[in-house]
Formats: sequence, C-alpha cells, structure tokens
Amino acid sequence: MKVLFFSFGVVLVDQLSKLFVKGFSIPFLNLSIHGMYQGERISLIGNFFNITFVENPGIAFGIYFGDSFKFLISLFTLIASIGLAVYLYRSRNKIFSLRFAIALILGGAIGNLIDRIFYGVFYGYGPLFHGKVVDFFNLKFFNFFIFDRLFGSYVFNFADLSVTSGVILLLFALNWQRNIENEINPAVENYLADNKE
Repeated sequence: MKVLFFSFGVVLVDQLSKLFVKGFSIPFLNLSIHGMYQGERISLIGNFFNITFVENPGIAFGIYFGDSFKFLISLFTLIASIGLAVYLYRSRNKIFSLRFAIALILGGAIGNLIDRIFYGVFYGYGPLFHGKVVDFFNLKFFNFFIFDRLFGSYVFNFADLSVTSGVILLLFALNWQRNIENEINPAVENYLADNKE
C-alpha cells in the first residue's frame, strides 16, 4: 500500500496551494497569508493560462444544484473516497500503474472533500459539509456559449488535475492488467496440462 504516499502527496500539495491562493491566518503562530481576492487573475502564459481564484459551491464544471444539495455532494464524495480506498486495497496485487491511477484519483477526491467538509467552518461562511472548493488554474482555449453557459474556459485545482490524470491512466492500466491476466491464465493452464500425471 505504498501508493498511498502518492495520495497523501496529492492532498498535501492540493491543500497547500489552495491555502496560499485563498489565504489563511494562524494567530497563535503569528502567521498570516493574505491570498488572492475572489476573481483576481495573475497571468502566467498570456491569456491562455492564468491563476484565477474562484470558489465552486457545486461539482465539476461549476454545476450547482443549490444549497440543499451541498451536504449530499459532500456525503457522496466521502462515500466515493471510502470506495476508492477499499478498491485500492483489493487491487494491492495488481500492476503498479493500476494502483497508482487509483491513488491519484483517491488523493484528488480527498483534496476536494476537505474543502467541502471543512472550509465553510474554517473560513466562517458555512457549517460542516457545506464548504466551497477552491479553484485557481485557469485555462482558456476558446469561448463559446451553449444554453447561456460559457465553455472553453476552465478553472480547476491540483486535486481535479490528479483525478483527471488518474482516470486517464486507469483506462490504460485496466487494459494492461487484462492483457497480463489473459497471458498468464493460458500459460498456467498449459503448464498444468503438460504436467498432469
């Protein structure tokens, strides 16, 4: 289960980056990071890649079902994270790329789950399970509207990046694992058939 170190690394980098973007204060340590204001943008590569601070109260792509669903979204994310951890444990004898992919997805899920569970309380705007996810990586490919929604401009965080990378790798890893199992099973059957008394 050493791949859990990757999950922990994702959560650590994700939370540190979010805290520096949003800002935080620890009075007893006399530590205060002001962070960015909501909507502030820092250009990194022209208009294509920016750091833009936004908070997402909903799920992927800013889809929001209203305050009454915040708890359910947080609860679903918690259950999904537990399911991923169980699946990771059951996959402990599978190929590394499969376990690594699951670890990336798990780390990303936990990173955003921390925002949803604790940020409302930590930043004083809501109860437990009612926090907003901090997003800041801003990619702009092109802009177009469908049903009054803007597409082509995406704001995400390190956890989202980890989940997306993990899902893409998982698609390949499942195929690799299947190929390995298909190669081993006939080999074992042939060995057993050849060594029958």
